[in-house]
Amino acid sequence: MDLPVDEWKSYVFQKWSLLPKSIQDTISTADALRDIFLHSSSLLQPEDEMFLNNLSRGYFVGKDPNAPPFYREEGNKKFQKKDYVGATVLYSKGISHSRPHTVDISLCYANRSAALFYLDQYEMCLKDITRAQMHGYPERLQPKVMLRKTECLVTLGRLQEAGQTIRDLESNFAAKPTLAAAQFQILQRNLCRLKRKVQEKGNLTETYTATLTKTFEDMDLREENEQISSASSSVSLCIDPLKGRYLIATKDILPGELLVKEDAFVSVLNPGEMPPGLHHGLENKWDTRVTNGDLYCHRCLKHTLATVPCDGCSYAKYCSNECMQQAWDLYHQIECSLGGLLLTLGIFCHIALRSTLLARFEDASKVIRKLCSEISNKDMCSPESENLVQILNYDLGEEGERHGKTVKIPVPGCDINGKYENNYNAVFNLLAHTENHSPEYKFLCALSVSALCRQLEAADSKKPETAAPPALYSELNIWGVAMLKHMLQLQCNAQAITTIQETALSGSKENNVSNSRQIRLATGIFPVVSLLNHSCSPNTSVSFISTVATIRASQQIGKGQEILHCYGPHYSRMGVADRQQKLRSQYFFDCGCPACQKEKHRAVARPRWEAFCCNQCGALLQGGDILSCGSMSCTESVSRDHLTSQLQDLQQQVGIAQELLRSGKLEQAVQLLLECRHDAESFLSTEHSMVGEIEDALAQTYAALGDWQKSATHLQKSLRVVEVRHGPSSVEVGHELFKLAQLFFNGFAIPEALNTVERAEKVLMVHYGPCNDEIQELQKMKSCLLNSPPIPLGPSL
Repeated sequence: MDLPVDEWKSYVFQKWSLLPKSIQDTISTADALRDIFLHSSSLLQPEDEMFLNNLSRGYFVGKDPNAPPFYREEGNKKFQKKDYVGATVLYSKGISHSRPHTVDISLCYANRSAALFYLDQYEMCLKDITRAQMHGYPERLQPKVMLRKTECLVTLGRLQEAGQTIRDLESNFAAKPTLAAAQFQILQRNLCRLKRKVQEKGNLTETYTATLTKTFEDMDLREENEQISSASSSVSLCIDPLKGRYLIATKDILPGELLVKEDAFVSVLNPGEMPPGLHHGLENKWDTRVTNGDLYCHRCLKHTLATVPCDGCSYAKYCSNECMQQAWDLYHQIECSLGGLLLTLGIFCHIALRSTLLARFEDASKVIRKLCSEISNKDMCSPESENLVQILNYDLGEEGERHGKTVKIPVPGCDINGKYENNYNAVFNLLAHTENHSPEYKFLCALSVSALCRQLEAADSKKPETAAPPALYSELNIWGVAMLKHMLQLQCNAQAITTIQETALSGSKENNVSNSRQIRLATGIFPVVSLLNHSCSPNTSVSFISTVATIRASQQIGKGQEILHCYGPHYSRMGVADRQQKLRSQYFFDCGCPACQKEKHRAVARPRWEAFCCNQCGALLQGGDILSCGSMSCTESVSRDHLTSQLQDLQQQVGIAQELLRSGKLEQAVQLLLECRHDAESFLSTEHSMVGEIEDALAQTYAALGDWQKSATHLQKSLRVVEVRHGPSSVEVGHELFKLAQLFFNGFAIPEALNTVERAEKVLMVHYGPCNDEIQELQKMKSCLLNSPPIPLGPSL
């Protein structure tokens, strides 16, 4: 996904292994990225390009006139089953494969408008009706969509437009009476009904939602930093020979304070998994599975059910015509014909290309040309290649007092005034760590970029002479070096853009209890976020809205303390050995944060969420391969391998129970889960993560049965395990409290619900701020509860 597909990686690594040692040594010992790129590029042969092109053709990213009827038929099946979301996605797939101004695209838009209507998405429904008509929707079918349009306008309170649509419809039928008598009678009845609705809603005023706009207003920085764009005035940029650039607090910072609000310089949507065997000629090449690309805008990452496709390819989809045009102007006019190749070469290569395309608008070519021409024996990210900038370096004493002194020190990414901004200069100066990457990895990146440059040249040669070529075509070798640098940078500087995906808590569709999980939506580059150093126990929390990253203090940060971010390996999810291995292999450093020091310098027992307990007395077991009871009065001992095998068997049984739950076999799921819980009690601590998983599954099952009291009881036990593992103020606890609040709310346990709502709000506010969807939902619950009479919690009758 980040890197090229496995077939291309294997091919390139084999090619590397067959190279003469002298050539391997030349590439391995090259200090300058320019030399690595040029040497590797000279080794790219026509047969290599042919192999890569064959892989790329496995991705069906063009327009296929046979696909729209297939997707429309599949969407109709979903529609008949009242699965309107599923129908919407399939109609969208049909739209993406259709050529503009064809019957196919107009029919798919019209059908999608019907599904959106039943999802109460009236604004989107109206837009799809307009699109269907714009693309030539058949005249004989117009009455159907016009009636739907009127229904939407009435529901939205746009009564004048609704009245005008009715009059237009009546006029059209009077002028062209093409309907059969039975159809005409149905139409007349519908028109009369809609006229009455217009009259009944005469005083209704139109309302528009501006949720996203208000969201961004609510998360604005209180006071912007003069030294660092997108950062608050509470932080300052420092530099150290060992630590590099980093941020510190210039004052005491409270939990929840917004420290950084930065839009990605560049981002690429994670395409999701492609169907197995896609490269091997499937009989049915049209995939009906839902991926991120079907639900999120490829430019702004906004969630949408009504995507607007690129006119030239079936892959790129957007939330609006405006986003589509912006993407086209900035980069997609170059990427459009390269969709299959970019999916084959992976997200890192795609980001590298898009970064250089965006650089054209900043006149960054001068910077790149200068660095490429002047640096022959050094990496472009070495200190010698950076501008020397006069900055104010603060020396903070024990009390945090500032002792300013002006020193001449290289600050990569800053402009001549010492300001660090979200621009290509900052991106270009992120460290590539060229010396730390393996020769094979550098060769893979260089050969992939070389192949991409060849394809850009080929695409440019096919353009008409009147087309104005982008600036990079004439200097592809220079831009190729820049792309290689970006690809190497991304291993350490890529930021996963995540979103919270909500699904039903249980197998029942009748309740409104949701389960949330974090998913990776896209990958981006955030120059300011990249300034933060890592800690396995960070003092900040990162979240995303669209392409904007927000960093908030997750705990109190004292003046002069460093602002720290977790790069992935968190102390509550990994042991110290696994964390160090991950950080060393991906980020090339050994972590010395307090959490790692604590685990390194004294014997630390396994965490409670991984602990086994004595079958005889319940005390925790201790030891290595042979575990002994921790109680002085008990002599029980058992091998770790035996307990590990027992745990694996239990995990398998829980998996079976969860599958029973998903398939709606609730009573069987309850029975098996209760048996699993009984087995777990015999050898796992009460705070073991598997115990929490069992309790959570029981909560889901009882919620599906409508027994809110039992569901809440089991979820509270699961919550205790989450608190032990992640801490009482962690974001994980916040999500669990949100689920518990929903259960109490559904069971009309007003005091318990209000208490849980306040706890969840307090935790989630620190991590997300007021704009979070779950916080908005909690506030709605609170408002409803405060106006409701107390009703005891009990099972549904």
